[in-house]
Amino acid sequence: MTTTLRAPERKLHRAWIVAGVAFVAILGAAGFRATPGVLITPLQEEFGWSRGTISLAVSVNLMLYGLTAPFAAALMDRFGMRRVVTYALLLVAAGSGLTILMNAPWQLVLCWGVLVGLGTGSMALVFAATLTERWFVRHRGLVTGVLTAGGATGQLVFLPVLAHLAADSGWRSAAVTVAVAALAVVPLVWFLLRDRPQDVGTTALGADPAAPPAVRPARTGGAASRALGVLRSAARTRPFWLLAGGFAICGMSTNGLVGTHFIPAAHDHGMAEPVAAGLLALVGIFDVVGTVASGWLSDKIDSRVLLGAYYGLRGLSLMALPSLFGATAEPSMLVFIIFYGLDWVATVPPTVALCRQIYGPDGAVVFGWVFASHQIGAAVAAVAAGVTRDHFGAYDLAWYAAGLLCFAAAIMSVVITRKQASSKV
Repeated sequence: MTTTLRAPERKLHRAWIVAGVAFVAILGAAGFRATPGVLITPLQEEFGWSRGTISLAVSVNLMLYGLTAPFAAALMDRFGMRRVVTYALLLVAAGSGLTILMNAPWQLVLCWGVLVGLGTGSMALVFAATLTERWFVRHRGLVTGVLTAGGATGQLVFLPVLAHLAADSGWRSAAVTVAVAALAVVPLVWFLLRDRPQDVGTTALGADPAAPPAVRPARTGGAASRALGVLRSAARTRPFWLLAGGFAICGMSTNGLVGTHFIPAAHDHGMAEPVAAGLLALVGIFDVVGTVASGWLSDKIDSRVLLGAYYGLRGLSLMALPSLFGATAEPSMLVFIIFYGLDWVATVPPTVALCRQIYGPDGAVVFGWVFASHQIGAAVAAVAAGVTRDHFGAYDLAWYAAGLLCFAAAIMSVVITRKQASSKV
């Protein structure tokens, strides 16, 4: 009698399921936050509001998207990722849904600026940093890159659809679609997302199963006090200001400028808004490739070198952009879309890695504050570009200024040294 030996079955590690749920939530958050870019022209045409006025709501959205992040990281540490992300999705649904009733600019600021900004900020990239810190030892940089790419994929999924809805059925249909999509993700998060591997009797992917789980000190204070305490400590070091300054410029040159004003800028040159939205979605496609590759590279190459290269290349592309706009998508514009798309948020994995390397267990909260600077920069650029367009009748000055600032960010990145982590400002 012969005995057939069967290979042991290999189960999918729970970390991949948790990461998949997080990808969907981050994908949605980015798509929800980016939606105002397709609404600027329809709102201007219906209500007669200036682009500067509408950009104010976008600016508040961007700023809260960032300022919420460090507090969200602390809340996740105290109350869990599942609760925080669930309530964030409900805020997004409320903010987007209520916009269909508005008739004054302050209501746009309240709904899309405050409510959607707070909701999407609680699902921002600090969520990815927190999750990868808890659930992954192996492939941490790669998974950070994949989750970051979810933000770009959100644009890919939502922007063309919402642009067509706004053009064919009015902007209110786009707002309702966002609200329904946010509500649809809630059950997925509530039933499948878990806060820590210990909650389901496992260990982080790549961790030694025989090793005792790391004992984290109990968080007895409030989330706000912890977030502010981490800020006070990090703000005494040079790397924090170099990272925050560079990431502020990152926000100016992506979400604040291109993410908010690319579609209306293309429309100024005769391009149909759905076509412009499709180009912006292509940025999302190539960003998926660039950001995943950046996550892989951040496991192997000095993150400071990566950041210097990314910012320098982005500056070159923005300096060329004003000469590429036209009524149709010419090959030169497609080259820009590919080049810029590969670099869109490739800066995130090396920035997360540096925060983790320099600040240890507080790295996720520190990244939350660095990300807040990213969104403050984005908020400033969103308003400044809108005002520039209102005053000069074109966006050219905004593109050139952003390109020069990117060169400055490249220099700020490469001068960071790990020894500075304990140096006072």
